[in-house]
Amino acid sequence: MKLTRGGFLKSMAGLTFAGLPWPTTGLLLSAQPVAGQPSRSIQIQDVEIYPYNVSMIEPFRVALSTITSAENVLVRLRTREGVVGWGEASPYSPVTGETQAVDLAVGKDLANFVRGRDPFTLSAIVSDMDGFTPSNTSIKAALEMAVWDICGKLAGQPVYKLLGAYRDSFETDITIGMGTPEEMAKKATKYVQDGFKTLKVKLGDGPEPDTQRMKAIREAIGYSIKVRTDANQGWTAAETVRALRMMEKYQMQICEQPVPYWDVEGLKFSRDNSPTPIMADESVHSPHDALAIVRENAVDCINIKLMKSGGLLRGVQIATVAASAGVTCMVGCMEETRLALTAGAHLVCSQKNIVYADLDGFLELSVDPVIGGMQMRDGIVTLPNTPGLGVDIDPAFLGKLHHI
Repeated sequence: MKLTRGGFLKSMAGLTFAGLPWPTTGLLLSAQPVAGQPSRSIQIQDVEIYPYNVSMIEPFRVALSTITSAENVLVRLRTREGVVGWGEASPYSPVTGETQAVDLAVGKDLANFVRGRDPFTLSAIVSDMDGFTPSNTSIKAALEMAVWDICGKLAGQPVYKLLGAYRDSFETDITIGMGTPEEMAKKATKYVQDGFKTLKVKLGDGPEPDTQRMKAIREAIGYSIKVRTDANQGWTAAETVRALRMMEKYQMQICEQPVPYWDVEGLKFSRDNSPTPIMADESVHSPHDALAIVRENAVDCINIKLMKSGGLLRGVQIATVAASAGVTCMVGCMEETRLALTAGAHLVCSQKNIVYADLDGFLELSVDPVIGGMQMRDGIVTLPNTPGLGVDIDPAFLGKLHHI
């Protein structure tokens, strides 16, 4: 149904982009610490920012680029009482315009908006960081998730329970990077044998070669496995319609970001003329982007990534905008370790309309430096029922790093 501007805005009454939309969360962020904590004001005292690189198990090709390593940033916050919060940035310049060097430089300035603050004033901290830079979302996400980690520990609750606690486990897909049809079919077979029930297939070369990829994959795995596709902006709107009509018999669950990020009209044209539902990814970074997309009735689903949105707070706001317009969401990832992926998993568990997940990035990395955090078995993700994010960093891994 096409929403009128007045009707949509009426449905959004009470939503404030400066803070979380749910009254219970607003109360939480002004809450006092759990019993036994000092009654004086809690304060974040130390901000440590570490660059680190993790090589990929093998090069990972998408329509935008070929990725060979994760060049990420680790954040550790500590209150004066000794409570630690962890965060991670995974910048990807083709999407967020950031590199590791940029995040390190900007992180020094953003640290000043975190240091000395009460973690329960998280909404104000996020607002201040956004006021300093409207971009640099990956490093803002890292700092914000570390603040959430502290808040959860002080409240004695997992972060997803602070955000809403709709579910406590969910299914994730696993992604197949671009290669020859034979290579992709072989990986698809392996992932199905590993227990995954949903695959995400990277496309974007053009209707004919991409159709050959889908044909090989379906011939290899049959039709009992769900398949999603992601063209990473590789097609025009006309190519999208042509490609998805050619692939219709391969029963794709959804097609993600087939056209350039700026082409909202192309997304709508694709949705109106293709047999496969359309998801936006690179077109939506913020709640304001989500509002523009749903006003145009351009998509069936929105992919939320913490590295694009700037963190959990904005991620929840995007999900709320989408839910108000009857649009579902997915939580996806960049080349993140299980630290940032765990934060994303908390987001998935908190919101009813987040019905898809693509939180498999750590499986592509040669090193897993995380202790605790989300666990995955046969494609099912579960979270630890421990306060905060429920993660720690391997001391041996951390000992090799140097913070700025």
